[in-house]
Amino acid sequence: MTTDNQRAVVEALLFASSKPLTLDNLADASGIDKAGLRSILSALQEEYASQNRGFSLGEVAGGYQLRSDPRFSEQIGKLFAARSRRRMSRSGLESLSIIAYRQPVTKAEIEHIRGVDTGAVLKTLLSQSMIRILGRKEAPGRPILYGTTREFLEYFGLRDIESLPTLEEVTELLDAETERLSDEARVNRDDDESFDETTERQRD
Repeated sequence: MTTDNQRAVVEALLFASSKPLTLDNLADASGIDKAGLRSILSALQEEYASQNRGFSLGEVAGGYQLRSDPRFSEQIGKLFAARSRRRMSRSGLESLSIIAYRQPVTKAEIEHIRGVDTGAVLKTLLSQSMIRILGRKEAPGRPILYGTTREFLEYFGLRDIESLPTLEEVTELLDAETERLSDEARVNRDDDESFDETTERQRD
């Protein structure tokens, strides 16, 4: 198989997968050795970055994945506006941030930092597969220990847990998400009011 064909095979695999592919995944599917794959992946990353593409090849959750450019998040959001997606509330983001930076961590430790009950939030994060139970702490009552998951890394586009942003960046993320949720709620409220006015006119 020529080098160009090898590159094409790797691109096809990355394009076809909805999940990050590890070197083992790519090697098993392509028959290319890992050294060759590393060279191909590095070349593809440089090529995409230099050509102002609408996507890039990122290292995410221990693997590689084609990801859309954040510059076009607004347009992409409109395209998929009708689809249901996993939404993150500010309380969810705050709790998730604590877990990410302090894992393994208990519910009591999270609540001590946030100052509010987190039972419902933890249940939601577990159902979304953003966190997982790591075991129990060797302490009175043996409380449950929580940590983040591979899905957490995928959701935030992180290569590994060491790639977490700084706390200042996390604060900015929380503020941006809060503003987005407020704008969304305002739009929904305006839509509801518009619907009520239209209905009232039809009755008249």
